[in-house]
Amino acid sequence: MTEQRFVMKCGGSTLAALPASFFGELRQLQEEGVKPVIVHGGGPAISETLTKLGIESAFVNGLRKTDEATLDVVEMVLAGRINKEIVRKIQQSGAKALGLSGVDGELIQSKPVANSDEIGFVGDVTDVNAVVIEGVMSMGYIPVIAPIGIDEAGQRYNINADTAAGAVASHLGVERMIVVTDVPGILKTVDGEKRVLPTVTVADIEAMIASGEIYGGMIPKVRAAIQCIQGRVREVVIVNGDEPGVLGKAVREGGIGTRIVRE
Repeated sequence: MTEQRFVMKCGGSTLAALPASFFGELRQLQEEGVKPVIVHGGGPAISETLTKLGIESAFVNGLRKTDEATLDVVEMVLAGRINKEIVRKIQQSGAKALGLSGVDGELIQSKPVANSDEIGFVGDVTDVNAVVIEGVMSMGYIPVIAPIGIDEAGQRYNINADTAAGAVASHLGVERMIVVTDVPGILKTVDGEKRVLPTVTVADIEAMIASGEIYGGMIPKVRAAIQCIQGRVREVVIVNGDEPGVLGKAVREGGIGTRIVRE
């Protein structure tokens, strides 16, 4: 059962830039009976909207400091603009999609992170209402999920998209997750030329960050992918969404991008 479904994590800005062929491939997979689930982020669009509204953005260890005013914007941008843009693009390709946020049907149940006193309404996932996702899939729709969480008291939380994607995959019983980004995988210089590493462990990545082989903008990408490895999720594949046939290869054949395995 598990191989016929997959969870894909994608940044909002990455998804918006993907070619029509990518969405065509998503449609083809859906027609063949594969059931994709998409969890998306949207950091740059949130920052841009906050700036327009004159609300200051602050980060603590890479997580956005989130007060009530910021939370309104986070929800508006993620669950509104970006979520619907992705749904529209999928539907334009001929596939069927349904946009949800973690608030809908209490899909992503959350609690405040440990340092919430300094970071505000940022949440950790406590549970995922997988029945809702299963129901949407059984109706023939691709669930497109915005990572806003909710607790029993009805308080909303800003959830890191990678953490949310890993939790969704784990609760669905998916062992492998696909992270779609704008790089072909993790690169290593061999004999003066950069090559994509087919497989790395989490420990390898930490060593490569320490040695400077993974640097700059690639660090948050690989750290994000590692955050997806939780619960039942044993491996994450980082792929470039621009590559032709990327999804079919990542889901079925392998041999594309970098597989990050637990150990």
